[in-house]
Amino acid sequence: MASRERSPALRIGIISDTHGSLDPRAYAALADCDHIIHAGDICGPAILRELETLAPVTAVLGNNDFDEYGSEVGHFAHPVLGGVRFLVGHKPGDVRVSFAGSAALAPGDPLPDVIVHGHTHVPELVVGPAARPASIYLCPGAVYRPRSDFGRTIAKMDVEDGRILHTWIENLDGKVLLEA
Repeated sequence: MASRERSPALRIGIISDTHGSLDPRAYAALADCDHIIHAGDICGPAILRELETLAPVTAVLGNNDFDEYGSEVGHFAHPVLGGVRFLVGHKPGDVRVSFAGSAALAPGDPLPDVIVHGHTHVPELVVGPAARPASIYLCPGAVYRPRSDFGRTIAKMDVEDGRILHTWIENLDGKVLLEA
């Protein structure tokens, strides 16, 4: 009987609100990621090109972005990474899913495992009933003009075979601030 090979965990970097300036510490912090999600307010195609030198990027438009990124960058993204379903949008109200549905999901779309937003510039990591219908609801904070005592932050998540193994938000000095 052949043994079943396990796929290695996938590390996802989550970033938002770069506003046209990618801090070199953020770039370095994302160097170990297999995929990067940018939750809007990119403010320049050069940011995405720079991130793509590290890993494939999924990005959404923020309120300060224009249609300069091509058709692959819209208001919402629904990537499935390591078997985990993500819903990504810029503003928190746009990605919240209620009994009435969500502008970010079409009828019949599967519910996300992880909801990601930007815009607030404040890191947030919610699990449990408050994250429903997702398992995790998060904002990575901001790389540019943070609005919290946490400073400039990014998030990371390890996933494997449809499971979320570990999620955390760290500052650009590598200090873990929030984790689940």
